[in-house]
Amino acid sequence: MITYQQKKAAHPLVIYIVSGRLKHQLDATSKLRIAYELGQQGWRVNVLSADEKGSQFSEAIEVVCLNVPDIYLLRQVFFHLKMAHFVLSKWDDTEIVLFGQISAPFVFLLKLWRQLRGDSLPLFVMDTRTVPMEDKQTASLRDKIRGLFYNNMNAFANRWADGQTSITSRMAEVVKIPADRLWGVWPSGADVEKFIPAQKMRRWPQEDEPVQLAYIGVLHYERNLMSLCEAVEKANERGMRFELSLTGMGTEKDNLEHFASQTENRIRVNSPLPHSQVPEVLSRAHVGVLPFPDEEKYRVCSPIKLFEYMAAGLPILATRIVCHTDVIQNRPMVFWAEDATPEGLRAALRLVWEARLSLKPMGDEAASLIAFWTWKESGRKLSEALHYGLQLNAAKLQARQNSASRLDK
Repeated sequence: MITYQQKKAAHPLVIYIVSGRLKHQLDATSKLRIAYELGQQGWRVNVLSADEKGSQFSEAIEVVCLNVPDIYLLRQVFFHLKMAHFVLSKWDDTEIVLFGQISAPFVFLLKLWRQLRGDSLPLFVMDTRTVPMEDKQTASLRDKIRGLFYNNMNAFANRWADGQTSITSRMAEVVKIPADRLWGVWPSGADVEKFIPAQKMRRWPQEDEPVQLAYIGVLHYERNLMSLCEAVEKANERGMRFELSLTGMGTEKDNLEHFASQTENRIRVNSPLPHSQVPEVLSRAHVGVLPFPDEEKYRVCSPIKLFEYMAAGLPILATRIVCHTDVIQNRPMVFWAEDATPEGLRAALRLVWEARLSLKPMGDEAASLIAFWTWKESGRKLSEALHYGLQLNAAKLQARQNSASRLDK
């Protein structure tokens, strides 16, 4: 295994800015995994977070913890001041600074510094993974301000960032990334090796046993989980047998718990789990559920939970929206809900019930497709995007030098 120290002298450095504390972020595993995969592609990677433990080496990556006081808004200012100091200390060694919307104003100042110095590197690359997800009816003032900020930072970066990457091509279209600045698209993925045991541990339902449905993720109102619960109970009233497990935190958790308390344990709402325990939970499920409505914020996403369900060998019940159909296409591994209403979900549950003795082949099909949606594959795509950007920058620099040389003659 090539270590970080062995890479240091000969490999390009990426500074990946994670503006929050990894231990508090739902996607911490994905951020560290993509950094690891970049390391496996030959990059050195420094991940900057607001955690408390100082620098931590992990094979080809270094996690640098820039501890800051946990004071709303001010913590971002303090973190990014430390971030700027760190980048300046690594200035001559850094090729790429990869950042998200929240870091854009501070990174812009670093680009101004580069221009004042007349340097060609580092290149500043904004990565867009999300659009504001809050429901307009339930969003707090803070959520609305945050959404406005993200939208403005996307427009801002479209004008000044050296390059951009995106989670999906649909996301790039929605935030209007110019074609000449879009270096590449890299979706979410699954850590396949961790989910293989779930495939082996699962016991499929017999004819007289309930089908176990599982949802793991955010329990927000806009995820349409109450409609799913209502559909499950209606299906049970009509002679089918389903049990539903919801795992996570979110704005609708209290309401979901109240609903579940009246279902005699047919619906269960569980607290969030460490990511390491997710495969074990999915090993007890028979179908993974994604009931999201057909809204733009879901159309443009890369559904990481879909990939984890697939890696665990689960058939899928999903609404027919493009973030799902782009991945599954016409493969025989899904029960489609034609819309996100309780009626549409109940119709899909009817299909599940009728096929309950044939779920294993569908799960096998899902597991066979996951090879295209792994973190390794995502890391390869991001690496290609960053190399493309460096080559593009080198070509532009060479063209300027050639032009200056002709003028001198």
